[in-house]
Amino acid sequence: MRPLTGQYERYRSIFKKEPMPLAFVDLDNFDRNIEYIASTQQNTGKSIRIHSKSLRCVDLMKRIFRRGGDQFKGIMTFTMEETAFLAEKGLNDFIVAYPTVQPSDMKTFVELTRKKKKVSLMIDSIEHLKILSEVGKSHKVTLNACLEVDTAYKPMNLPLYLGVRRSPVRSVQDAVDIARASLEMPGVKINAIMGYEGHIAGPNDNLPHKWFMNAVIRLLKNRSINEFTPRRINIAEMFASEGIQLEIVNGGGSGSLVSTGKDPSVTEITSGSGFYAPGLFWHYREVDFIPSAFFAIQVVRIPAEGMVTCLGGGYKASGPTGDDKQPVPVYPEGLKLLPLEGGGEVQTPLVLPKDCPELNLGDPVFFQHAKAGEICERFNFFYLVDKTGIVKKVNTYRGDGKAFL
Repeated sequence: MRPLTGQYERYRSIFKKEPMPLAFVDLDNFDRNIEYIASTQQNTGKSIRIHSKSLRCVDLMKRIFRRGGDQFKGIMTFTMEETAFLAEKGLNDFIVAYPTVQPSDMKTFVELTRKKKKVSLMIDSIEHLKILSEVGKSHKVTLNACLEVDTAYKPMNLPLYLGVRRSPVRSVQDAVDIARASLEMPGVKINAIMGYEGHIAGPNDNLPHKWFMNAVIRLLKNRSINEFTPRRINIAEMFASEGIQLEIVNGGGSGSLVSTGKDPSVTEITSGSGFYAPGLFWHYREVDFIPSAFFAIQVVRIPAEGMVTCLGGGYKASGPTGDDKQPVPVYPEGLKLLPLEGGGEVQTPLVLPKDCPELNLGDPVFFQHAKAGEICERFNFFYLVDKTGIVKKVNTYRGDGKAFL
């Protein structure tokens, strides 16, 4: 779903006295996304783990757990340091989504385990297991590990790889080898497996005026789902046959909540970006989020008729360079970036639509970041707003003085 229409005057009134640039979350939209994401699993028996990298705001994570109730359990984090920070804030039940071997992280892992915090660290090799085993043995603790399985689609043995380059563990035999090795290693235990379907959860498949591209993307998604689902089921069954009791079989992402929810082997699904629903999350067929996180920059120049120029705005997203990583102007509706400048480091020019409301110097223009959590690396806090106006301000990770990657 695209941003709701007709919001410019409301937001302009709310922020008319606030200094820009600023970032805010519309709580009515955010709460609707919480309810919607929960609803996708109400009949599947699966819980939802929230992904911290797509939120990067402790207060909003706690709001999800508070409003979402028992449907939401646990957090997928991206570093061990971040995990310790969230544990200090009273949160628990973590899967650290990316492997690490550095001594400082191993020390933190041991400390969290001794404090009875539930933490599993991602692994994808016997080498990872050996390192964790040595650390666990030397500190007389048992460290939990989550084995990541590659979900990429490789059709008909062609030199084509549709997926993210993460784990080398692809086949059931790959997983068997690691599972059996773990049984011989004290100090470490595999208690979870994960398969992240980035190539299914990520790409938009309901883009306007692009029916052929949408059809191709949907075809590839469906074939990938049909190939990987039996493989994940077989891997989970294999662990049971080897005597390894898995607590968690994790999968999915915001864009694949529905399809991953149909896999009987999965116990929980991870969701993050769907709560903010940034520019890259507008056009899905199976899921439907409402954009809730925005930033505002002020008009400071009128360089020509039918144009304005704003101060700042160069908040581009990570990943391969392309127009889809640009910030998206959403209010007033119909604004366009200039192709030769885009979202600029210190200024962003915009072409106005014919029916644009009058924009004067000092007026705000409202954007969405292309991705979700990355907006928090630019702002110290979010304004939280609802129908009554500004409710309060809450720190982002940056406002808490944290920058984990």
